Amino acid sequence: QVQLVESGGGLVQPGGSLRLSCRASGSIFRAYTMAWYQQAPGKQRALVARITRDGSTMYADSVKGRFTISRNNAANTVYLQMNSLKPEDTAVYYCNTGGISWPWGQGTQVTVSS
Repeated sequence: QVQLVESGGGLVQPGGSLRLSCRASGSIFRAYTMAWYQQAPGKQRALVARITRDGSTMYADSVKGRFTISRNNAANTVYLQMNSLKPEDTAVYYCNTGGISWPWGQGTQVTVSS
């Protein structure tokens, strides 16, 4: 079964940057659209960004122009570059396929605070 391991979160001041990584076990990674999701305290998990297997991307309006999703199929890894971070970006970030095909990983906490 595929396992997802997210990393790269932390505490950052408003306006700062972080780069999240998510590595998937197994060799079928390249066949899937991959996505990042965020779950803020007291809220449901929501889609942040998505990248197809050929590299087409889409973003939630709240992060457009600030976040960039990318992938390295050879490394079974998807990334989320987060710039100009705002306090409202504070959440646990998870990756999964676009259709949420695999078990959720542990996520990585991003806290934006001065």
